[in-house]
Amino acid sequence: MLPTSTDVLVVGAGPTGLATALTLARRGIEVTVLDQQAEPPITSRAAVVHAYTLEVLDRIGAAAPLDAQGVRTPRFTVRDRDRVLLSVPFHELPSRFPYALLVSQSVTEAVLAGQLADLGIQVRRPCRLTGLTTTADGVLAQVDGKTLRARFLVGADGLHSTVRQLVGIGFTGPSDEDSFVLADVRVRSVLPRDEAALFLARSGPLIWAPLPDGVVRLVAAVATAPAEPDEAYLQALLDERGPARRPDRVTEVLWGSRFRVHHRIADTFRAGPVLLAGDAGHVHSPAGGQGMNLGICDAVALGTALADVLDGGPDALLDDYTARQRPMAEDVLSFAAGLTRLATVSPARRPARDVLLRLLGAVPPWRRRIALRLSGLSHRERTPG
Repeated sequence: MLPTSTDVLVVGAGPTGLATALTLARRGIEVTVLDQQAEPPITSRAAVVHAYTLEVLDRIGAAAPLDAQGVRTPRFTVRDRDRVLLSVPFHELPSRFPYALLVSQSVTEAVLAGQLADLGIQVRRPCRLTGLTTTADGVLAQVDGKTLRARFLVGADGLHSTVRQLVGIGFTGPSDEDSFVLADVRVRSVLPRDEAALFLARSGPLIWAPLPDGVVRLVAAVATAPAEPDEAYLQALLDERGPARRPDRVTEVLWGSRFRVHHRIADTFRAGPVLLAGDAGHVHSPAGGQGMNLGICDAVALGTALADVLDGGPDALLDDYTARQRPMAEDVLSFAAGLTRLATVSPARRPARDVLLRLLGAVPPWRRRIALRLSGLSHRERTPG
């Protein structure tokens, strides 16, 4: 049964919502988590957890169980067909987690939900938020015709956030959008299984990332993605953008889908007692694998700030959350957009681009800088703790 009141109501049980709830629960804060889906998704979706995100998850006890279920990749390469233009050395990162962890988003969600369950908190499904009203001491949320009172409400309900729309926070950015296809496949390939790769092609970028159990995740920007990409379609993508001398061969398609991405950011992450995190506050290209990672970092920062306020700290801590995380989101949006532009330069400019990337890769300080940027560790100094 839905409670009538809670300290914090979290709307959305993806990685961002779950990590927010877990951060609060670890601090002894009463938290209720809602999601409109009857069952958690079992598809893989986001597939990389970067070093800084693992450090953040470690603060709430979730890094070790997640780490045990993924593939550690100590390097990331940028390629033009068979040529390695840039090799990014994650194994040199100044972190307890000197790698990118490749793991299905469904596993990430299951780990976080399991940690919450150990604390006696279950996601309430299916529950739909239909209205909310701010009051002098919090919010009144309408959930499937029932009223729930909360001191604070967190919108972690994604791109089409009901929370963001109900409180009237603008969501601005270019009107155009990018179309992507993604799939989990089995392939015969000579590419290393401990390395993720970004293939740059005139027709768009292709991400090739190994997952556990011999599965490979493919993500590609395309003009119009099919609803369910089949083996022939994915093979054509690899033939067009992947290795040329010894091409990959798709042997099985385990799952495939499509999605569209706008480059948008919320005008603010806070409207009184209502706060946004993750895709509810910012969306962008998947290039660089930054989206879910930024959402988890939002979550732990917000959960910590809310716990501090509910423990008697100043309300201004929530403004500090917005002041810190929104510029970080702007930076990530710019970075992801830049990677996409880099992949789609005109044929006339590709030789210059390739030379530039090779030069950067030959200079250790630049290699380190790129590794810090991709891993999220360049944001470490912006986040206390």
